[in-house]
Amino acid sequence: MLYSAFIFGLISSFHCIGMCGPIAMMLPVDRSNQAKKVTQIITYHLGRLTAYGTIGFVFGLLGKGFFLAGIQQNLSIFIGAAMIVVVLVPEKIFAKYNFSKPAYRLISKIKTSLGSQFRNKSYKSLFTIGLLNGFLPCGMVYVALFGAIAMQSASLGVLYMVLFGLGTVPMMSSIVYINSFLTVPIRNKIQKVIPYVAVLIGCLFILRGLGLGIPYISPSNMSLFVQEDPNCH
Repeated sequence: MLYSAFIFGLISSFHCIGMCGPIAMMLPVDRSNQAKKVTQIITYHLGRLTAYGTIGFVFGLLGKGFFLAGIQQNLSIFIGAAMIVVVLVPEKIFAKYNFSKPAYRLISKIKTSLGSQFRNKSYKSLFTIGLLNGFLPCGMVYVALFGAIAMQSASLGVLYMVLFGLGTVPMMSSIVYINSFLTVPIRNKIQKVIPYVAVLIGCLFILRGLGLGIPYISPSNMSLFVQEDPNCH
């Protein structure tokens, strides 16, 4: 299932253009030195990947708890269904409940710190910008976190989120160079594809949990559960 993280990251990066694109365009990189500019952009992405990896560790650890409790099969089905629901339910319905309200002050501090870093062109500031950017609320990241939980391992949770972040790197890097590369109509068309990809990934998680015996996609029930003795033939 790890490959789904990178693919989802690639598709989600078109959504990121609208949400985080302005941050990428405002990066305090050296426009006159192309070699230095590349290393500065890489530093920014390392900050983002560090943030995603940290979040992935926490949610992967949570998934490990479910794994040890022996409910990993049902968890995979639940998470797949949750991914689909998050995509299909209109955003305005979630907005009514304001799930981010408890963390509003923390988010405000992150945004304030993020703004102050743009005055400095040091590598430390670029890394910090990426790090803070990675912790900002994002619907696509929330969906990816469902995948990190389903990995049922802290290390795999980190890897899942890092792969998701790597998938966003190409587009988020290109936006620094070509601000007007993608017109609004093209972005809108690509945005329409994102829900279908998220639903597809959700279906893959459901299939894995069902244990239909399909190699690589839906392993049998026998291989989904932790056993004291190996199942050998």
